[in-house]
Amino acid sequence: MALALRTPRLLLREWRDEDAEPFAAMSADPEVMAMLPPLPDRAACDTLISRLQAHFAEHGFSYWAVELAGEAPFIGAVGLYWLRFPAPFTPAVEIGWRLARPYWGRGYATEAARAALEDGFYRLGLDRIVAITAPANRRSRRVMERLGMTRGPAEDFEFPGFPKGHPLRRTVLYRARRPEVST
Repeated sequence: MALALRTPRLLLREWRDEDAEPFAAMSADPEVMAMLPPLPDRAACDTLISRLQAHFAEHGFSYWAVELAGEAPFIGAVGLYWLRFPAPFTPAVEIGWRLARPYWGRGYATEAARAALEDGFYRLGLDRIVAITAPANRRSRRVMERLGMTRGPAEDFEFPGFPKGHPLRRTVLYRARRPEVST
């Protein structure tokens, strides 16, 4: 039985072969990729999907393919992933999202990310989850804040995935902690 998460409007599910084409199309949109490391071609997109699937097989979580229930079979990817590059806060599980532009501004990223956070805290038993982005990525930072994540400016860092001097190398770190459950 495949694992999936449902929200009032969305289905977060495991990847299917038919997701490769819309994922590549989304990843070719310069506005979608403006704040992300580039995926230069279809082969790079397919490789990323394979990495996400392997991460799920190994850890029981990854980025999910996201469907808009009854309307669109693929609108993006949202989920959790281990960060292991050298930084003061790693290793850590990161939450992230990438939606096709027609689905921006409708609350889908927040809705899907909230489901992924809850899955991480309650099914997986994680104590903390982080999110990272460039300081200029106001859209993602607003999602992080709507999720209740907090930023400590002293924890900002240089992301090693971009070369020195790259405008996206400076990175902000947000954190979420598993809510305390009162008995």
